Amino acid sequence: MTAQKGRDMLLKVDDGTGSFVTVAGLRAHRFTLSAAQVDATHQQSPGQWRELLAGAGLRQASISASGIFVDEASDVRMRQLFFDAVHARFQVIVPDFGIIEGPFQITVLEYAGSHDGELAFEITLESAGELAFTAL
Repeated sequence: MTAQKGRDMLLKVDDGTGSFVTVAGLRAHRFTLSAAQVDATHQQSPGQWRELLAGAGLRQASISASGIFVDEASDVRMRQLFFDAVHARFQVIVPDFGIIEGPFQITVLEYAGSHDGELAFEITLESAGELAFTAL
């Protein structure tokens, strides 16, 4: 696999009709998958090494992104999802890797700007259910 352009990573949100629209104005994205470990170590663990219980930990995904406010339909959708505190389906498209899709909730929505610059925003989303992966 060759190196990929960061701008080719996309974040899409369900527009409420089952279609996905790209979140407008993004300049940076971060997608994190994590799995909690469950320690199953006991007095008879071989060599007193830690043992982990396979498949028992919680899995979660986080998305953080930042960009400039461009007042597109996706901005309205993101703002409404935040104020309604509801889950929506999102897609993260990672070039030459795959598409991760599932329910997320927006946990942070921040706007910032200076008098001589553009209006910027940052969002953080946390997974709110099972995610699906489709290889590209």
